[in-house]
Amino acid sequence: MNAIKDQSLHVFLDNLASKNATPGGGSVAALMGAQSAALISMVCNLTLGKANYQHVEEDMHTLLTSAESLRLQFTDMIQADINVFDKLMAAYRLPKETDEEISARSELIQHVLTEAIEVPLLCAKACKEAMDLCQRAAEKGNLGVISDAGVGIMAAYAGLKSAALNVQINANCLKDEALAATKRAELNALLDGADALLTTVYQVVESKL
Repeated sequence: MNAIKDQSLHVFLDNLASKNATPGGGSVAALMGAQSAALISMVCNLTLGKANYQHVEEDMHTLLTSAESLRLQFTDMIQADINVFDKLMAAYRLPKETDEEISARSELIQHVLTEAIEVPLLCAKACKEAMDLCQRAAEKGNLGVISDAGVGIMAAYAGLKSAALNVQINANCLKDEALAATKRAELNALLDGADALLTTVYQVVESKL
């Protein structure tokens, strides 16, 4: 099967709507982040080389490099979420007839759950970074595409909050309460200030329309 990034949008949406467990919300969170990063790049590319924006040329080049790096990360995360969720479902399907089987199954599930937390946590971190980049795009980008910076911040915020749900649901299944608490704390640090940043950037965009 082709990697999900090589599938058509039509195929992706059909699979998303199907009875299959993957792709699911985690992949969509990463996709929203990727769309945000792509929109930031769009703003940069339509600002670079414009006579009225020569004073931000260097900033736009730096921003474009960061946005493209994030876009690649998000694209990989779409598949990573599928891979780890499939591993988790396989672990849940293991036999549990004997004490040994029950013990082995439980141990594997807990191991995979730690992986299943990391993928959306990394996605949340990248989405927060995308939000920061959207702010720079909104502040300095070409006014002709300023609305795209606004769409970018909305996509990044949606990706962040969506990834957070996946972190939380997996953390709730962990038996290691200390690890679960650590991961929740990492997530909360990423969520802190996100609402205010969204409002700030959205208002900046609206003020320039």
